[in-house]
Amino acid sequence: MTREKEIYKVTLVGSAGNAALLTFKFIAGIWGHSSAMMADAVHSLSDFVTDLLVLVFVSISAKPQDEGHDYGHGKFETIASFLIGLALVAAATGIVVSGVMKLQTWWSGEQLEAPGWIAFWAALLSIVIKELLYQYTARRGRQLDSQVMIANAWHHRSDALSSIGAALGIGLAIWLGQRWTVLDPVASIVVGLMLVKVAYELLKASVGELTERSLPEETEREIIQIIQSFDDVQEPHNLRTRRIGNRIAIEAHIRMDGQLSLDTVHERATTIERKLKERYGAKTHVTLHMEPVKSSKHL
Repeated sequence: MTREKEIYKVTLVGSAGNAALLTFKFIAGIWGHSSAMMADAVHSLSDFVTDLLVLVFVSISAKPQDEGHDYGHGKFETIASFLIGLALVAAATGIVVSGVMKLQTWWSGEQLEAPGWIAFWAALLSIVIKELLYQYTARRGRQLDSQVMIANAWHHRSDALSSIGAALGIGLAIWLGQRWTVLDPVASIVVGLMLVKVAYELLKASVGELTERSLPEETEREIIQIIQSFDDVQEPHNLRTRRIGNRIAIEAHIRMDGQLSLDTVHERATTIERKLKERYGAKTHVTLHMEPVKSSKHL
């Protein structure tokens, strides 16, 4: 099965779970009179929309390079991750605003309706299902080296965490009695703030890639070590790295003895390129600029 089809399969499993959960949550939130459960349902709806984004953008990112995209279409996965982060921000904002409005209502002296048990059981069910979806999607995302799948997995995990907050707020509001029904909207606000943190991490990674952020320092050190592992290679410098979706690009200048034949230098460059691709993936873009040692003072 191709990488694209594997991502489709995993995403479809998640979307089926999200569709079932968001339907049940909305029903439980309405029947159970729970703002925390309605907030959780909105989160599941954003998960479902996210799945649709993944399906669309992964199809585009899987296209090979063409005349207009010399480095392929990998950045479309990054755009999808960015949109997932924005979807989380939108969901979190709606949840927090709704919770604050409920708190204002309570503060003004109006009694809030106590949530029902159906909302509590819906929250527990969501915790189990979404954590299972997180584990499954994250594992397959790491295996397929798909940033957008890992981002989507964290969307599942954030929904599980929000359901924990919802379950606590709903459960305490039920068990402690009418005086504590305010805990239900408080829980929805906590859920929203948790989503803000998750969204920030996703947006930070996506923006970093879209703005050509270099690979982590430890990765660049490893690249230099691989290049320097050949005895006839000297002074690797001007290293430049970046991510292109699930692939990376490496550019470096390398010095060798200027008296060596062009065939020898070319063979060494090919060997280094092959070793870098063995370490970072066959689709890694490697560009090496070879320089003679004797001319280094003129560079």
